[in-house]
Amino acid sequence: MKYQKILKDNKTQCTICPRNCKLAQGQSGFCSVRKNIKGDIVMTSYGYNTGLAVDPIEKKPLYHFYPGSKVLSFGTLGCNMGCQFCQNWHISKSKKDPTELNHTEPAKIVEIAKELGCKSVAFTYNDPVVFFEYAVDTAKICRENGIKTVAVTAGCINPEPREEFFKYMDAVNIDLKAFSKDFYKKYCLAEMEPILDTIKYVKNKTNCWLELTTLLIEGENDSNEELNKECKWIVENLGTETPLHFSAFHPDYKFMDRPQTKLYTLLRAYDIAKKAGIKHVYTGNVNDTKTSTTYCTSCSKPLIIRMGYETVTENLQSGHCRFCKAKCAGMF
Repeated sequence: MKYQKILKDNKTQCTICPRNCKLAQGQSGFCSVRKNIKGDIVMTSYGYNTGLAVDPIEKKPLYHFYPGSKVLSFGTLGCNMGCQFCQNWHISKSKKDPTELNHTEPAKIVEIAKELGCKSVAFTYNDPVVFFEYAVDTAKICRENGIKTVAVTAGCINPEPREEFFKYMDAVNIDLKAFSKDFYKKYCLAEMEPILDTIKYVKNKTNCWLELTTLLIEGENDSNEELNKECKWIVENLGTETPLHFSAFHPDYKFMDRPQTKLYTLLRAYDIAKKAGIKHVYTGNVNDTKTSTTYCTSCSKPLIIRMGYETVTENLQSGHCRFCKAKCAGMF
């Protein structure tokens, strides 16, 4: 395996992500699917997935990447984050033997995507960083066949593998869990700085289309102060055109005692982001057409109207506003 380091104490260090797990023979890392087998770090879930599903691209969520198109989505098991509020914990925290899952080689996934008329393939449901090789191998074949690639990730990846990973991705939605180091340590068992580094890298060093999502948990990461800091950082480091999604939390995993996020909270965050200068802000996991619609940044006319996962794009023509001809940021 490329991203590993042989240590003196007969252990091998996995260097895919900042955890840099040091593993003895037979030991699995924090993610549970990268294991030391005879001195090499092996991805035990390669070729195995929790099922292939056709989704609207808006479900990732990606609102400025071929809106209205179909994406073939899949994931495996495991995760290198320890989010106590994980909305997909039955997949990311599963200790099931990966070989009990569906087996689909990369070439077959691309073949299925073409047969089903999918514009892209998404690596999602659990974090593709932990199934790095499976995702990259699939992405390479996608590119050879004119299929776009999408990663939905928390962005917890080391600099060297990060460069290879995003070289083969056309779009990414990165979960910015909060804008607090304490939140990341306490509730994600991770550090925030590597995630911010990944976000800046994608935006400034790649051709990958970037959107961000913050899952708002009332009383934990939704204070006006924290939201203002997050939005200020986005404007200063990513510019004003990077779409930001605020999604509603629902009680899950170890946060069953927390309330579901109210629409009011999402609308408050939406207003803060807009006032900070972010041009494309959205609310998610709720049905609110006003805050799900893409507006022209020049004349303010609606360009992409969304009702749930249904989209109306008649005012967007070849990526430009039908009314004032201004260009809309994104890939269309």
